[in-house]
Amino acid sequence: MKTVFFVRHAKSSWDNPSLRDIERPLNKRGQRDAPFMGKLLHGKGIKPDRLISSPANRAFTTAKYFAKALGIREEDILADKRIYDAYPEDILDILQELPGEDSIVLLFGHNPTLTGVANLFTEDYISNVPTCGVFRVDADIDSWPDFREGKGRLTEYHYPKQYLD
Repeated sequence: MKTVFFVRHAKSSWDNPSLRDIERPLNKRGQRDAPFMGKLLHGKGIKPDRLISSPANRAFTTAKYFAKALGIREEDILADKRIYDAYPEDILDILQELPGEDSIVLLFGHNPTLTGVANLFTEDYISNVPTCGVFRVDADIDSWPDFREGKGRLTEYHYPKQYLD
């Protein structure tokens, strides 16, 4: 069994229009939601083998909040530049390269890509994975090269507005 928790970055700030998109930080709501959602996963007893993030500031900062909540060192978060401008198929390619000993992975990325990934693994259409939304895909496979559409199923879906005002 291989499990991936896909996490859309928390809400980002548009306050500084001179920043490049990749540099945008989290806004106040994002700084509230990311630790909360990380603690939500911790409360479920999730113990990931690997955290992989887009290098975009907003995604990597979200990953850092989750790492802290899960007791993982920030230095152990892997930044993969391919996630930043990825298509759903690119995300699957990244996962298919993972080492076999990893069983549970968190991947931090962006929309519309993650919404597209979610819809590969569910029969219920998801129109939009909101900021800091988390969905879980369980795949009954032994090795990551087999992680693809039709081999896994979306089994959990959480987002901050389910829990917070």
